[in-house]
Amino acid sequence: MRNVTYSMGISLDGYTAGPDGTFDWGAPSDELFRFSIEEIRRVGIHLMGRNLYETMRYWEDPDHEATFDAAQREWASLWNPLPKVVFSTTLPQVQGAARLAERSLPEEIERLRAEPDDSDIAIGGPTLAAEAARLGLIDEYWIRVFPVLVGGGTPFFLHEEQRVDLELLDARTFGQGVQFLRYRVRR
Repeated sequence: MRNVTYSMGISLDGYTAGPDGTFDWGAPSDELFRFSIEEIRRVGIHLMGRNLYETMRYWEDPDHEATFDAAQREWASLWNPLPKVVFSTTLPQVQGAARLAERSLPEEIERLRAEPDDSDIAIGGPTLAAEAARLGLIDEYWIRVFPVLVGGGTPFFLHEEQRVDLELLDARTFGQGVQFLRYRVRR
């Protein structure tokens, strides 16, 4: 069965974006960017909310692509054709390899898990991930902890006082003091 993963960068105090909505502190080093390329190779489909979808459209913009270095071109070549499901009630349409969700989050995940595929189902965006976590749908957390305290903003974990026991699968330290932590949910 396919794993559902939630992967994002967070500040040391647990936010995916600061109080002003920015996450410029999460710019990856070359080493961490290469790691992200290897991570995206494991993903067969990406589920996301409207905000993350709009942010990630950057990679499909021809004006930006003209300025990409070799690693960024490699990332874009993997990201752009990757199937994406966008959960939004405000977007009338999406572009590229994305489609709007036709079912609820649990129904979409159930359908995707039933497919004969062993690639990961990635969830991006803290609001959508919070819903998946509340419903017990996340199998693994892939966390990049950046050494910065932003003092508030959008939290990575929105578990509504729900306890989730985790097993550490991998831990790495990257340049700039970034910690990567991969956990599996204990069931």
